[in-house]
Formats: sequence, C-alpha cells, structure tokens
Amino acid sequence: MLSERAAKIKPSPTLAVDAKAKAMKAQGVDVVNFGVGEPDFDTPDYVKEAAIRAIQDGFTKYTPVGGIDELKDAVADKFRRDNGLEYAKDEIIVSCGAKHSLYNIAQALFGPGDEILIPSPYWVSYPDQALLNDATPVYIKTYEKDGFVVRPEALAEAVTKKTKVLILNSPSNPTGLAYNRRDLEAIAGIVLKHDMYVISDEIYEKLVYDGTEHVSIASLGREIKERTLVVNGLSKSHAMTGWRIGYAAGPKEIIKAMTNIQSQSTSNPASIAQKAAVAALTGPEDFVSLMRTEFDKRRKFLVDGLNALKEVCCLNPTGAFYAFPNVSRLYGKKAGTRSIQSSLDLALYLLEDAKVALVHGDAFGDDNYIRISYATSMENIRKGLDRIREALTALQ
Repeated sequence: MLSERAAKIKPSPTLAVDAKAKAMKAQGVDVVNFGVGEPDFDTPDYVKEAAIRAIQDGFTKYTPVGGIDELKDAVADKFRRDNGLEYAKDEIIVSCGAKHSLYNIAQALFGPGDEILIPSPYWVSYPDQALLNDATPVYIKTYEKDGFVVRPEALAEAVTKKTKVLILNSPSNPTGLAYNRRDLEAIAGIVLKHDMYVISDEIYEKLVYDGTEHVSIASLGREIKERTLVVNGLSKSHAMTGWRIGYAAGPKEIIKAMTNIQSQSTSNPASIAQKAAVAALTGPEDFVSLMRTEFDKRRKFLVDGLNALKEVCCLNPTGAFYAFPNVSRLYGKKAGTRSIQSSLDLALYLLEDAKVALVHGDAFGDDNYIRISYATSMENIRKGLDRIREALTALQ
C-alpha cells in the first residue's frame, strides 16, 4: 500500500503536459508546445567545455555533499555581485536543481501543524512540497489588477499562530510578474513582526524586461536576511535544465540541516555538473544577455497577439518567459459538442483540436487563466497564435 504522504500529491501538471505533447510529436502529430518552462537555447559552449575538462581530468568521484568549495565561492561571489548579499561557505548549499533546494528547505523547516503561506497563482510544486512534509499550504489570492503581487493586508490577515513560512517567487512562474522594492519592504515588515521565515525563489532573476530591477528580499536588511532562504540555480539563466544544479543560501543552522538531509537522499550533485556550474557563474554574461534579448522580442510579439484575440486579456509580463492570459470570458462557449467551462477544458480543446499544448491555470491556483511559455522559437509562436485564433473563432 502507498503511504499517506504519497497519496496526498499529484504529478507536476507542467511536466505532464510536456510529456503528452512530446508523445504526440513522436506519433507524427505537429504540436506547438507552449507547455514547458525550459529555455530552447543550447547550453553555452564554455560551460560544456568545462564539463568535458572535468571528465578528462577524472573529476568523476564523490564530492562534499553540499558542493565543492570552488562552486560555493562562485555562488558567494554571484550573491555579492548581483544582490549585494554576503554569505560564507557554511551558509550555502548546492543541490540537484533549484527544486531540490526548495525540497531540502521544506524537509528542514516544515512539519505537522505548520502553515505555509503561498501567494496564488503559484508554481505547481510549492503546495505539494508542503504536503509531502506534513505541513498545510495556505493560499493568499493575488489579483490581476495588482500585477499579481500579494497585498500586505492580505498577507497580514493570513498569518496565524501556526504560520511558519512565506514562499515568494519573483519573477513569477506562472504570471511573469515581479515584486518591486516597495512591495518587498512592506512584506518584510510583516514577516519580521510575526517571526516567520521567507523562502525567496529567484530562479528567473536574470530574465527581466522593461528596465525591471530584480530585488532580493534578503538584501533589505540584516534582520530579514536572517529570516530568508534564497533559492536560485542555472537552469533558466544558462539553459542548463538537465545539468541539475541549484543552490540556496541562508542561516547556517538551516543550511547545515539541509546538508545533512541531502547526505541521506542524493548525496552531492554530479561532480561534472558542478565544474560546469563554476564556469557558468564565473564566465561572461554575453549568453544571458543574448537570450534575454530574444525572449524580450518573443514576449512582445506573443502578448500583442494574445491581446488581439477576442475575449482574451493578457498583462505584459516583466520577467521569466511566461504569459498568463485571462480566458474566463470564453467559458460557456461551445465548439460542436465540446463545451468550455474551465481552463482545463480550454487547454484540452486547444491541444486536441488545435494541436497547441499549454497549461491550464487551475494547476497554478487560478482557473481564469492559462499559462503560455514563450521559451520556443518565433516561428512556433506565430504558428501557435494562428492556431489558437482559429480555434477560438470556432467557439460560439
């Protein structure tokens, strides 16, 4: 029999959509895949070359559980350079992807009776990671008119004696919106007043547009830094999703607990990938800039195309590589025998009839929306928009 813990959770909807789209493609179906959150760029050559050198040099054995010193130094330099944050090596852990870093934090901090505050819409794994660690996810609704930023009064109202952690994700998956300094200062005040921890997921930090400034809540002062776990990684910034390198920084007693937990689960991240990560963090940022510029072009084209669709409305995302259009005005419409009553109905209709894969908003906590990733070619975006337009025109 499965454990009670296993029965609480569900597979990742984003990965499920990607798997279905790839299966259809393998059968010869021409599917435009807007579902997966993965850069379509190749990993930079200088990063690959560092990995090849590691193999040739025989750097293929176990390493320290929480990462090699060379990589921890590179992570510390990154935090100092990009975020104005100072961390010692014993305040940093390297894990098998940012998702693994988040799970290690959940293992170290969450427990029975703890309430975990999660602004909604949210990344799909936050609630399940809370549930896997016997904690209770508590959702705080955010609104399109506020740029999907949690209102301070809503945050304050959600706090109880059981509140342990607030999870922040900026720039956000799925909305593509980011918190500004003023927003974060208000949130930090509430966190400190109620003696909570903050998990700040900053994986899309390098992908911001329109002059948006990325601000880490940990950089707002010593007190909030001591209550914050900052999570980041290389999957999005350097197109290294398959290399599985993420990292976290925070209070050393929590990092020590996370390292002990990691020692009993995965042990160290792959030695070769760690050497590649050093090259990524210490190398030139030309690749990141090039990728960001291309994503920006796609963002503008996609959002303009979505807003040109009848009864679809999409905010302009300022970060990441997602658009999160409001499609609720399509609910109640029909195409033949198919009735659209939810974001899942619409997603299935677009996949099966238009051959366009995307993720229903209900997976992220808001059924009025769908998520579209523009981490794909401009050609695919044009083709996908044409197919969506045709499919929506057929709805009556």
